[in-house]
Amino acid sequence: MSMADYNKTIIEEFRANQGKVGGNFEGRPVLLLTTKGAKSGNQHTTPVMYLDEGGSRYVFASMAGAPTSPAWYHNLVADSKVTLEVGTEKYEAKATAVDRAERDRVYAIMATKYPNFAEYETKTTRVIPVVKLAKA
Repeated sequence: MSMADYNKTIIEEFRANQGKVGGNFEGRPVLLLTTKGAKSGNQHTTPVMYLDEGGSRYVFASMAGAPTSPAWYHNLVADSKVTLEVGTEKYEAKATAVDRAERDRVYAIMATKYPNFAEYETKTTRVIPVVKLAKA
């Protein structure tokens, strides 16, 4: 199954079950992030894990430790206006990559809660970006 097909299945399950999904994401905090394609201008929706910490919501451009950041990250750098779906709520947000100190603090919390995030850091030489999502 391609990543696009996998994501499509997760998105359909998320929307059909009030934001709950099974499989690898079962019991984990997942939201749907919709960005505008930096090149195409098309809307792209991606399921991503998130962390609510200190009154803020964060997502992680880990791409499971791949050598490059995911397309959604490049899209939100080009246009910070995104749409989030969390549970049954859908809203506009502004996405901002955080500075290194905040990134390191927040990523460490995520890696403690979900050890696969610690593993992702060992698979890549890049610093995995952390993005704060603020309601618009």
